[in-house]
Amino acid sequence: MSFQHPAPQPAPHSGPVPQGPYGVGMPAGPGGATPGPKSGKRWLKYGAVSLVSLFIGVGIGSSDGSADPGKGASTTKAAPRPAVTVTKTAEAHAPQPAPTVTETVTAKPKKTRKPGPATSFSGEGEYLVGEDIKAGTYKTSGPADEFGCYWERAKDASGEFGSIIANNNLEGPGRVTLNNGEYFKTNRCEEWKRVG
Repeated sequence: MSFQHPAPQPAPHSGPVPQGPYGVGMPAGPGGATPGPKSGKRWLKYGAVSLVSLFIGVGIGSSDGSADPGKGASTTKAAPRPAVTVTKTAEAHAPQPAPTVTETVTAKPKKTRKPGPATSFSGEGEYLVGEDIKAGTYKTSGPADEFGCYWERAKDASGEFGSIIANNNLEGPGRVTLNNGEYFKTNRCEEWKRVG
């Protein structure tokens, strides 16, 4: 698009007309030549380019986040960052169990009485009074079967007839007194128990 400017008419006054770079009223160009219509086109072209450059510069400046907000430039506020909460769970330390203390105790055996002579014994066997059975008076409830209860006191364990001190066959309950050093033989009798 080209524009042609009509040459400006000199003003009706009597003084000298100032000359400029682009025509009447403006200083003359190099060599004293007055610019013609092509000079006006150049002015329009450069003016348009300058105007476009100005708008582009303003657009770039307004989009820059570093513009001073006090000078009317648009400012974009950044959205606040979400708060990050870090929760650290404390590890619960269970109390440590008390150490097990093992104590070794040597048990002292109870003093046991030496097995002394018994005060009750079976109705079948031969016993030394004072060693196997205690001296004293013993009682039985009688024979253990139908053949009767036999007992014998002897001065030794020879089993000869001459060593017998006393003997008896019981059909029911009976008693006998035994002295230390004697041998007592019993057959087919119930248990003997010391009564005195």
